[in-house]
Amino acid sequence: MNIISHCARCKIPKNERICQSQDGKGPKFCPTLNFADIIAEITDEYQCPEFKTFAQLASIQEAECYAHRANGPYVLHPEKCRIQETMEFAAKIGAKKLGLAFCGGLQREAEMLCDILETKGFEVFSVCCNAGGVPKEAIGISENQKVHIGEYETMCNPLFQAEVLNQAGTDFNIVLGLCVGHDSLFFKKTTAMCTVLAAKDRVTGHNPLAALYTVHSYYQKLKH
Repeated sequence: MNIISHCARCKIPKNERICQSQDGKGPKFCPTLNFADIIAEITDEYQCPEFKTFAQLASIQEAECYAHRANGPYVLHPEKCRIQETMEFAAKIGAKKLGLAFCGGLQREAEMLCDILETKGFEVFSVCCNAGGVPKEAIGISENQKVHIGEYETMCNPLFQAEVLNQAGTDFNIVLGLCVGHDSLFFKKTTAMCTVLAAKDRVTGHNPLAALYTVHSYYQKLKH
């Protein structure tokens, strides 16, 4: 299949797009127009017990993050932060045991989050990225590839983080600031559904979009 999907390049006004309106249209690279057979298959897949209720509750949670939806004409009025949304969704899916896979650089934030989650009645299992204490040499990292060259340094261990939470039988996992790539390994290994509370960005205070918002000014280096 050589069809290229590129929604990020769509210039059609949002309310005129085929993915938003029954009478909408799409560009030549539109996946809604080009993958009709796959859309039907995937829509059927949502009927599987593993996905159906989860998808329903995720959609309900999305709507509940906005206030005054009954009033028209409606203007978006968000009212819930992601921490609140995460707790509400966890309650909706009946999650009792929450897993927290976090970066060691966010130890303070992880403890604060655990306090909040436990106050709301969740049982929390948290695992730091360096848990296991495995030296980086175990995965073939050389001395000049370490953060602190010439010193003993343990590896981030997302596979171990995932397995610890698997063993705990968590119902829902929260990822807090894992490195790029380490988060990928965690998602691959974990058996429970996951959500991301914060994506690591060492420069912007874990707000990766800050670089996009300033790519025409302070972050021109990303393109030039």
